[in-house]
Amino acid sequence: MVVDFVIRKAPGMKLAVRTIKGKWPGDKGLRTEFEAVYGWAKGKGLRTGKWVMWETGDWDKPASMKFMAAVELRTKNPVRGGKGMSVKSFPAVTVASVTFDPDVVSPRVIYHGLSDFLRSSRKEGKYREAGPYMEVYGANPWSSKRAWAHTQIAVPVRKLGK
Repeated sequence: MVVDFVIRKAPGMKLAVRTIKGKWPGDKGLRTEFEAVYGWAKGKGLRTGKWVMWETGDWDKPASMKFMAAVELRTKNPVRGGKGMSVKSFPAVTVASVTFDPDVVSPRVIYHGLSDFLRSSRKEGKYREAGPYMEVYGANPWSSKRAWAHTQIAVPVRKLGK
């Protein structure tokens, strides 16, 4: 399997989001949150798309961590959140990304490689990291082997001027 890092333009998305505060909820806790978001969207009769997870905070202070489980809403109409759900719109943005199969290549290797790729881009004066690392899946990664085999890690970047 070939794994390559690319800088590309990611499309804007409207996401239904649930936030988990505190220490890492584990795979089971994250799956529960994703299923709650998906169930909420389907209950409202909305078409869904990609599944996205990202985190913010300081790993040295677990109480400050926030984990977001989100499902893309494929609708042009306005949507309001409710019952612990928020709806956020993300504009199109330039990202550094890599697509890989976690059963073939260790995610740890991918994260380290992407981190080094961004560090070298910053040293060359091209791009710098501008947001959190996001895991993007084409569908439910727990039930779709294809979605799991095409895991994408994306990091928003900003172009540096010379």
